[in-house]
Amino acid sequence: MNSLFSLIPLVVFFPLLGMLINIFFGRMLMADENSKAPGVIASLMAGLSFVIAVLMFVALLGEPEGVEVPFMTWFSISAGSRTLSIPWTFKVDTLSSVMMLVVTGVGTLIHIYAIGYMHGDIDEQASKRGLSSDEAFDLKRRRFPRFFAYFNLFLASMLILVTGSNYLVMFVGWELVGLCSYLLIGFWFDDPIVGIYNSMAGRKAFVVNRIGDFGMVMALMLIFWTFGTLQFDDVFARAECMRTASQFECLAVDAAQMVETSPNFSLMFGFGLLQPISFGAITLSFQTVMIAITLLLLLGATGKSAQIPLFVWLPDAMAGPMPVSALIHAATMVTAGIYMITRSNVLYAMAPFSADTVAIIGAATALVAATIAVAQFDIKRVLAYSTISQLGFMIAAVGLGGYVAGIFHLATHAFFKALLFLSAGSVIHGIEHGHHATAHKGHGDHAFDPQDMRNMGGLRKHMPTTIVVYIVGALALAGIPPLAGFWSKDEILLDASKHDPLIYILLTIAAFFTAFYMGRQVWMVFFGQPRTEAAAHAHESPPVMTTPLIILAVLASIGGLMNLPFGRLHFLAEWLRESVAYAHVPAAGEGFSITVAVISTVLALAAIALSYIIYGTKPLQEGQADPLRVAGPLFTFLNRKWYWDEAYEAVFIRPFKCLANWLAFTIDWRFWHDFVHDSVIIQFFDGWAAILSRPVDMGIVDGAVNGIGRLVAGASSRLRRTQTGYVRNYALAVALGVVAIVAYLLIRFFAN
Repeated sequence: MNSLFSLIPLVVFFPLLGMLINIFFGRMLMADENSKAPGVIASLMAGLSFVIAVLMFVALLGEPEGVEVPFMTWFSISAGSRTLSIPWTFKVDTLSSVMMLVVTGVGTLIHIYAIGYMHGDIDEQASKRGLSSDEAFDLKRRRFPRFFAYFNLFLASMLILVTGSNYLVMFVGWELVGLCSYLLIGFWFDDPIVGIYNSMAGRKAFVVNRIGDFGMVMALMLIFWTFGTLQFDDVFARAECMRTASQFECLAVDAAQMVETSPNFSLMFGFGLLQPISFGAITLSFQTVMIAITLLLLLGATGKSAQIPLFVWLPDAMAGPMPVSALIHAATMVTAGIYMITRSNVLYAMAPFSADTVAIIGAATALVAATIAVAQFDIKRVLAYSTISQLGFMIAAVGLGGYVAGIFHLATHAFFKALLFLSAGSVIHGIEHGHHATAHKGHGDHAFDPQDMRNMGGLRKHMPTTIVVYIVGALALAGIPPLAGFWSKDEILLDASKHDPLIYILLTIAAFFTAFYMGRQVWMVFFGQPRTEAAAHAHESPPVMTTPLIILAVLASIGGLMNLPFGRLHFLAEWLRESVAYAHVPAAGEGFSITVAVISTVLALAAIALSYIIYGTKPLQEGQADPLRVAGPLFTFLNRKWYWDEAYEAVFIRPFKCLANWLAFTIDWRFWHDFVHDSVIIQFFDGWAAILSRPVDMGIVDGAVNGIGRLVAGASSRLRRTQTGYVRNYALAVALGVVAIVAYLLIRFFAN
């Protein structure tokens, strides 16, 4: 084994080290209000993880089949002759390598960007709260290191997820990214204006993801029961065997082999082993169990990767600071579902019904989210729904069996979506600066929303770097050649056109709306005249923020080179084939369709042209209504997000609150507390206490004790009379005693 593989634990431990440094020493590192040491340390640790990821890529060039690097036994439980042993082993293969490179590479750039952004964001918070300079510095000393500690933990959690060699370790990372999203989305829970909303957004993300995670837990239980292991390689090998043979034959052979090589393996308690796949009194066919497992895994993916019906948390996640949005949407949490399905490709290949369901949900999500984005005004929400839509493309791709296309789009999307989110953060940063400048002149508005695109306009003059990189990201997202998004999205559309015409049509329509809403956003934000004083006084962001944008813009431009559909340039497909059993490598001439490419490109250009006609030729003026409002109820329907939140409120949340209130106030308080406790228990206790205290305690117990006392007192008063104090009386008593004793002895003598 290549010695470089032994370095793999460092990919997780570097960001964990950065987290610990910032937790314990972060405040001490903040020497003054301009100190950036906590952010520099966090970024350095993220960068070192990227170096390790690159070294793993280099090592895999020599051993593309990959390796598993043991680190420790997570836990081991013995029961008789059986042992349940779950190892923490790092799986280094071509799929995990791609994920590590994306997570650490894009994550490092976001960390660097966050150094500049969070300084300004904390200053904005101090201004909102009217803090003095000392109080503002104290806020920065507390919150700046805390943010980067959370950020490093988020990165480490995602790396645990993608490097684990079994489902349980993957699930640990799966849960940790959910925890980190909760901490980061609600980071400004104490914001004086929107703190409650931030807290509720974090809670919403956490609760919705727990619903999906329930599906994951059930899927893991079924996998363990069916295959007797959670190790990826063992599960897939046994699944392939059981599809063609019997469970008994597969596991018997596998057990013999494993015991020979590892006597302590013991097949994990033997649950479900060497017997039919049964669940109590129910026995299911292998095909049915595979459908159940894969559908439950899909439920987990709909939570993490924000698909119908569990996508409602992702737009609210915009409550977090912009670097959080970029990290969640581009490189980490939301890609977990695509990775998990791709890693489980063997199981989905055995459950065509589940695979079709995955594709349909992905395509439907792509279309629904794209239409919603058309009618949003918040610059971050447009990008949030765009992320949901693009995740739908990836989910549809892996559902169709296009695992290469799905991972390819995951990688390119990380480039241009991180670019767009961070560029939007640059815009918001500039608008907030302009707002403060006008506020000092007496023109500020405390209700001003720096994220509302209706408050922008004309920013191309004030933010020359940001507009260039933003347009690059927008065109890449729209699928304009030769940018990265064109190649990855076109590959998904090509797979869809070959396998399912309905999926292809839905994704093509979604692609049209994608190009339109990005064109609409660019025209509203950067062109025309400033519609507010804040936009008129905006300024370009500092180099610490714009440098990562330039790097991401380059990646968004050339990222398609990793998998060009021409001959031997199809590198990513060849790379993934080593670890994804059902990854398809197109033959010569199969990886590209001029028809599909022309249709998608023409539609994208037409959508951009339409957005120019509506928003570019007649730019919005201050206070002017959006031209799309002429659509009336349709625009309102899209602006209100198809009323998804209202529907959830009516169907789930309001009934749940009513039930919770009834259980809390009627059952728990009025019945259990007031009636059972106060009326039944307390009155019963008081009644028995009264009986025990008066008749029993005072009457019997006290009466007996007092009676004995009175008897003793009476007897003693009578005996006291014999104590006269006269010697003659005592002598008489002694004489009488002697006489009585002598008489007794004489009687005994004569009686015998």
